[in-house]
Amino acid sequence: EVIRPAILWNDQRTAEEAEFMNRKFGRAVIELTGSVVQTGFTAPKLLWVRNNEREKFDRIRKFMMPKDFIGYKLTGEVKTDVNDASGTSLFDVKARAWSEELISELDLSMEIFPEVLESPEVRGELASEAARELGLRSGIPVVAGAGDQGAAGVGAGAIEEGIVSVNIGTSGVVFTSSDAYRFDPLGRLHAFCHASPSKWHLMGVMLAAGGSLRWFRDALCQVEKEVAGLIGEDPYNLIVREAEAIPIGSEGLIFLPYLSGERTPHADPYARGVFFGLSLKHGKGHMVRSILEGVAFGLMNSLEIMMELGIKPREVRILGGGSRSPLWRRIVADLFGLRVYLLEVDEGSSYGAAILASVGSGAHKTVEDAVKKIIRTRSPIDPDMGNHERYRRFYEAYNRLYKALKREFRMLADLV
Repeated sequence: EVIRPAILWNDQRTAEEAEFMNRKFGRAVIELTGSVVQTGFTAPKLLWVRNNEREKFDRIRKFMMPKDFIGYKLTGEVKTDVNDASGTSLFDVKARAWSEELISELDLSMEIFPEVLESPEVRGELASEAARELGLRSGIPVVAGAGDQGAAGVGAGAIEEGIVSVNIGTSGVVFTSSDAYRFDPLGRLHAFCHASPSKWHLMGVMLAAGGSLRWFRDALCQVEKEVAGLIGEDPYNLIVREAEAIPIGSEGLIFLPYLSGERTPHADPYARGVFFGLSLKHGKGHMVRSILEGVAFGLMNSLEIMMELGIKPREVRILGGGSRSPLWRRIVADLFGLRVYLLEVDEGSSYGAAILASVGSGAHKTVEDAVKKIIRTRSPIDPDMGNHERYRRFYEAYNRLYKALKREFRMLADLV
């Protein structure tokens, strides 16, 4: 029986509970769970339900992640995987097991926690009733799977150290594998169990990557949208074309992509978007290029933290809607100073989930074996190291701007 609708990842109602956990446990929660407690994680949601809907909380017998509820409907088994469990703030990420210490400190019952599997393990077999509804035979193995970004990492082949995946969708994600458990003491990155067994991953998230360009398109590019409709062209192609002739650094225009607040490296819900350095010489093309560069600067923040923790990146695999822009790929290659590839199959999470299923069903022996046989890259872009040096100067200015404006962001929030 479902007790209440899910509280989604972007729901901010749990802010007090998340703050309570971060105060109570301090650095210990980062070291144990690989991250500061975020409002979208499971622990503060459970505390919120206990604090605000006690009758419903008292009825809880198990909690499930969304994909695990589907797994339950398919198999009748209540189980989860180490990757999704890592995002609960209740999981000992190094030990790959529920943290009885945290669970006890929060006065939660171990009885409500599902069994945890490695991502390619079989959670159960397709039950007869579900098989009839789906038109499939019963007994098909159903694999545990992974969270969206964990599966996307597999789908990009980012299962060994040195391979970095960059996903430019509405949000932006920088993801890499780690052979050992590494965590950022400041909690700027997520350090979670990888969907590939015996590995971990580091992940930085910015909230408005492609979302920044979409905002600009919708707010300021009505003419381009109308023309694109008339000629059957993607409006983004017309918009980005204007930026191609603009030099590196957008002639002194820097964009801070904090339209939805930010997560990495600044966990700041009050941060806001900024065009800095705007002058009479700047046009729409400058603004577009500064958005592309500003998002790349934000992604670079995550990569630098990974490097501080000992990761030695050697290549980037880029996916998501932003990867369709050759200019954006070029900017990332030059700024990162790394070769950037596209993927032959850019289906991210769903492709990674299928690869995990191929391992669990016995089609491949290991995730590494499956990735080696399945994943293919294409269209490499090598970095221009001269451009890399020029970008570094603008990147340093970009980083100084947040520090200068942090207090003003909070002041502005209080005014409105």
